[in-house]
Amino acid sequence: MIALLGAALLAPVGQAQAAPPDQPVAKGKNWEIHPEAGGYRITLHLDAPAPMRDALPLIAVDGVPVGVAKQSPDRRTVSVVTPNPSVPAAKNVQLVWSGDLRRTKGKSLVGGVTTDKEWLKAPLGPPLAVDPGAMGNYAVDTAEYNLGDQAVFLPGLGQKAEVVGKVYSPRGAPGRRPLVLFLHGRHSVCYGDPTEEPTAPWPCAKGEKPIPSYRGYDGPAKALASNGYQVVSISANAVNAFDGGVYDQGAQARAELVLDHLALWKKWSTVGGGPFGSKFVGKLDLRNIGLMGHSRGGEGVARAAVVNADRGGQYGIRAVLPLAPTDFARATVPGVAMSVILPYCDGDVSDLQGQKFYDDTRYAVTRDAAARSTVTILGANHNFFNTEWTPGQSVAPSNDDWWAENEKAAPCGAKYAGRLTAKEQQAVGTAYVAGFFRLQLGQETKLLPLLDGSNAHPASAGRAVVRVVSQAPEASRRDVNRLDKPLPAGAVTGSAKATVCAGTDEAARAQAATCVKTASNSDSPHWVEAMFTPHTPTTAVTKLTWTGKSGVVRIDLGATQRDVRRYSVLSFRAAPDPSGAPRTDLTVRVVDGKGRAAAVPVSAVSDALLRMPGAPAWGLPKNLLRTVRVPVSSLKGINLRDVRAVELVTDKVAAGSVFVSDLAFSTPGLGKSAPSRLVRVSTSNVGKVQEGDKGTKNHDFWVTLSRPSPRPVTVYAESAGDLGVTIGQVAKQLVFKPGQVRQKVTVPVASNTRDSYDLAFSLVLSVPHEALLGQSFGNAEVIDDDPTPTLTIGSPKAAENAGTLKFPLKLSAPSDKYVGLFGELKDGTAVIRKDFTSPEDDGTENPPSRVVYGQLQAGQTTGQVEVKLIDDKLEEPTETFTLTLTEAENVTYKLPTTLTATITDDD
Repeated sequence: MIALLGAALLAPVGQAQAAPPDQPVAKGKNWEIHPEAGGYRITLHLDAPAPMRDALPLIAVDGVPVGVAKQSPDRRTVSVVTPNPSVPAAKNVQLVWSGDLRRTKGKSLVGGVTTDKEWLKAPLGPPLAVDPGAMGNYAVDTAEYNLGDQAVFLPGLGQKAEVVGKVYSPRGAPGRRPLVLFLHGRHSVCYGDPTEEPTAPWPCAKGEKPIPSYRGYDGPAKALASNGYQVVSISANAVNAFDGGVYDQGAQARAELVLDHLALWKKWSTVGGGPFGSKFVGKLDLRNIGLMGHSRGGEGVARAAVVNADRGGQYGIRAVLPLAPTDFARATVPGVAMSVILPYCDGDVSDLQGQKFYDDTRYAVTRDAAARSTVTILGANHNFFNTEWTPGQSVAPSNDDWWAENEKAAPCGAKYAGRLTAKEQQAVGTAYVAGFFRLQLGQETKLLPLLDGSNAHPASAGRAVVRVVSQAPEASRRDVNRLDKPLPAGAVTGSAKATVCAGTDEAARAQAATCVKTASNSDSPHWVEAMFTPHTPTTAVTKLTWTGKSGVVRIDLGATQRDVRRYSVLSFRAAPDPSGAPRTDLTVRVVDGKGRAAAVPVSAVSDALLRMPGAPAWGLPKNLLRTVRVPVSSLKGINLRDVRAVELVTDKVAAGSVFVSDLAFSTPGLGKSAPSRLVRVSTSNVGKVQEGDKGTKNHDFWVTLSRPSPRPVTVYAESAGDLGVTIGQVAKQLVFKPGQVRQKVTVPVASNTRDSYDLAFSLVLSVPHEALLGQSFGNAEVIDDDPTPTLTIGSPKAAENAGTLKFPLKLSAPSDKYVGLFGELKDGTAVIRKDFTSPEDDGTENPPSRVVYGQLQAGQTTGQVEVKLIDDKLEEPTETFTLTLTEAENVTYKLPTTLTATITDDD
């Protein structure tokens, strides 16, 4: 192979190159880092296509993620632009996945003491009177519909998608029945050996078959259908095939696909037609719809519920269940009942980022009437909820997404005692999926204990250890203190100290007081930053620390809050600080107007202050806030009409540290769930803008409300995408005063006169309060307007004893792009291996390689192609050979061009 030499070529692999100060570069066997416009473009070439996972692909430099990777259509090349100043010194570049840093062991502060044995013996909770996982009274009929692989255009994808679904119907059920729609997540789309070269990621090539991920939820679908529900599970292979190149990774497209299917079912259940004729006319209640989405499908159904509300609530979406979901952009789902299932051993979305759906929606809207919960299932992985993603059950190849060198390792190894088998996991998934929809759509109040935080255990869940956190509807809840702001003076006494914290020390923007010091954000679901909004603050909680048994945190109740007789529980969320002991304890003390107190140890009612299982590595143990639930009936000897304070007392252990949040009295209830009528907050698109040659140009996004709001509306706005240093980083909270409907967010773009890549970026809206997200991504693209430089290559001449012969290269102007060349050496009177050879030719290949690969790094204007000369002792005439260039990337050069090199004799 012939090397292209310049000011920055021959430094060792992974070492910053000896280039001018503004032109650092590094390269390895399958990666390069090219400076451009003050930032760096990192390109990684893969031996095989990147796997189809629900987590986001990231590029990591020396183990540290630097940004979301863009994938080529064949998924064999990934790249990212970053302003990170340390990347020129890179020694290693890898493809990793969002939240998946557990695969790299790191330092942890938890002291190495695990609670694995205690969790193997953890109580399952009281038995639930009704088993939602059991089959009901109706036989289940199944059918499928297939309107084609490219039957509907999805604007959010820019591509056509299939319309395929599996239908589960209760045979003979009278009247109109609720409709539940399932949407699978991101998975490979085709399997088998193609008989011809694929021309696009979708549809499948000849010889391949579509992977039927939509058929993988028979368990919950049949459990629901047998109890009188209509269930439809839809295919989203086209979205999976193309979402890697979409600004939001496909959330909007998945929402559009869901609503397109609902539009079909509206037609088929009213006027009939299509594949089912009149079979379902009059059979469906489209005012009572539930959506379940797995992984990226979870983000998709959450978005579908919001888009449906934005469009006037044309469908009665009343319940949303994100199962092991992604949440890349911090969306909220107000007004609609929601339960988020979090598998503890998730090896794909391993940071359990779906926790933020719950955290961000809790107080997003005043007087939100909907109930919401999280369901953490120990021993469950990401894939096995879907039988088509489960080895031994799927028709296509599949795998256990939790990776461990030791299959018996706690708590998630495939052969560990606490790990659920695939069938056990599917059974517990069926119970909670079916139970949630029967509770919210069917109003079966006997199922309330399944999801109200009391951890009632359904029989079909077997030995699975499940922990539920619940927020009751506002009408049946009295918030005492959210514990997300500093407590008033005098509230903390004795040996205790209370501070508000949020985030981790590894977050993109460490907040004033971070909650956790960690080697991997994936162990802290509340505080891991979202990939598209890394600078938006995460959940704030109170960190309570103490150094003696005299500490007291007193939270006073206002005069209108003191009568708590109508409520059944006092609850809050809590978790031990990972830097402290694996188990700790507090006393909850409730004080009345006469100073009488009722005291309950946390350990008597909850294991929330027991560290979660796992050794301090691999993103474990998870720091998850869990429920402390004190029955009001247990508060003996006090006047419940006159409760003056709730106290947290540090009288159980001499020292400790815990996180606490969401102190409230409540009574479990169904609440009222329906599409929200809130105002919508949206951002405009900027579209394509010219880069310019001088100075900085400001480009304005307009963030607007759909109508004036009587309450203040807030939303976070953040720039995201290929920012480099060309595009300014913007991250701010916007506050709309009552009556205000329009605000401007300006993103600066630096101009230059060098040929550069076009840069796509977005303004992302997240975590709205008192509003729904309308268009949450405003898109823009900076178009380079500078001419491509011209390349000149000379014909060299050298004596055979010179050692090398160099073809001189010269660019007409500096460029921010890497310049690549490809060509072939041809013999003339000089013969390869006799008179010249490639510097990389070790003489073992026959015939010898004649291929030339050359490159100029960004910013370089001169270089050379070097050919090794062979010095012999024979007297010879002057000889020649040629280099024919057939490809030139990112440069103007007439092709093909043949250049002649001359070798003079020195004998």
